[in-house]
Amino acid sequence: MPQLSNNQQLRQLANLELLARQVVEGFITGLHQSPFHGFSVEFAEHRLYNSGESVKNIDWKLLARTDKLFVKQFEEETNLRCYLLLDTSSSMNFPPVGTSKLEFSIYAIASLMYLFKQQRDAFGLCLFSDQMDWISQARSTSAHLFYLFAELEKAFAAPKRHTATNITQTLHFIANEIHQRSMVIIFSDMMENSMDPEKAAELFAALRHLKYRRHEVMIFNVIAPGEERDFNFDNRPHHFIDMETGKEVRVQPGQVRDSYRQAVAAYRQQLHLKCAQYGIQLMDADIDKGYQAILRSFLIKRNSMI
Repeated sequence: MPQLSNNQQLRQLANLELLARQVVEGFITGLHQSPFHGFSVEFAEHRLYNSGESVKNIDWKLLARTDKLFVKQFEEETNLRCYLLLDTSSSMNFPPVGTSKLEFSIYAIASLMYLFKQQRDAFGLCLFSDQMDWISQARSTSAHLFYLFAELEKAFAAPKRHTATNITQTLHFIANEIHQRSMVIIFSDMMENSMDPEKAAELFAALRHLKYRRHEVMIFNVIAPGEERDFNFDNRPHHFIDMETGKEVRVQPGQVRDSYRQAVAAYRQQLHLKCAQYGIQLMDADIDKGYQAILRSFLIKRNSMI
């Protein structure tokens, strides 16, 4: 891939910050339009106004919309620590046309970081593939935010080729490295272990290790559902190439679609059951959809920790 000039890098970094800000501000606006959301980045929730109490926290805009008096209940400041783990293995480059899983994850992570900064939460970033590639400390400054944006831009500009995933090793490292109770948020397609029972067992052991260390864990399973989950390819001969190993196979999708779907469904069910057993939130992150559900899931989890 050609090297980007300094001016191009600055433009990309500015675009990432702009997108993150737009996503978060749009999300916050949506939250404030409903009194029934139960959480917000500025206050915990609304409650009905009680006669005789101070009027300083009345939401006057909400009064105009509902003709009822609601009071903002503010949360105390917290020092939540969040670590974002990004899978940069080659399978994350799928699909080759349009928004890839890697690009979607980078934008989602940038939006979460912007939200962390708004809430004064400390945040760190870890990039991994077949090994631990890079990890930062968790901080909450503006300089740290732009430092991590720059690392995300590097990952976007230089996608890995023929590189596998070792999420199990990364999770054990994080469990041993982070000594304060934190929220660990994983963005991965979780492809490494899908067809290998032994590797799947190793993954579940690594997740259990994180929970043993008292960390809260969220997994955003980044998927292109039409192709990866449902195998919706035209029923004609196709030439498939494994993006991580380079192995090739020619097959007619209609001949293997049912068995493929059964194998994927069995692994996904096992993953969901194990995550439920360990108290881990597992959520599909569809690359064809927006980032609202990701931000909402984070806020719900965050509010459950304070």
